[in-house]
Amino acid sequence: MCTLIYMTMRNAAATKQRILEHAQRQFAQYGYAAITVRGVADAAGVSPNLITRYFGGKDGLFLAATRVEIPVSTSFDGGRSALGARLAASIVQRWFGVSGEDPLLVLQRASGERPEAAEALAAFLDTNSLEPLHRYLRDTGLDDADAHSRAAAIDAFVLGVSTRRRVLRSELGDPADLQAWLGAIIQRLADG
Repeated sequence: MCTLIYMTMRNAAATKQRILEHAQRQFAQYGYAAITVRGVADAAGVSPNLITRYFGGKDGLFLAATRVEIPVSTSFDGGRSALGARLAASIVQRWFGVSGEDPLLVLQRASGERPEAAEALAAFLDTNSLEPLHRYLRDTGLDDADAHSRAAAIDAFVLGVSTRRRVLRSELGDPADLQAWLGAIIQRLADG
């Protein structure tokens, strides 16, 4: 009996993960409006009822598929003089290393059509990008207002380039060249 319960839980977790992977891929590729619960269910090889059971429907599935993690704090190990290079390396690695179903890309694309996606993206960026960067800059000797202004400029710049590169699908060239360019601009913004 215990083995059967464990196998059922393990299969449920695997099924839930498979649904999420297909949802992430579809939301990233087509946006929120074009996706249906049935379409995701068919792609994942499950009944639409399982999506309702696990996620509560399309909105819950969208929220689960757009949970984002960015290890931005690893870019703060070291002095401010090399911050641009470290942030640029992390950014370019994500843009070129994470496939099209990146939850951050899903949020960016959906933010124009779903107010909750725009709010989720803004809240995520505030918590995981803007505020940690603000604290880092303040801790490197800038006064609070200057640190916040510079962090906001870096955040806006990176979001703009990300939107252009990933949402509008404009090719920005070689990853190494992009990394060098991003690093130089971010460093200028960090240095004031």
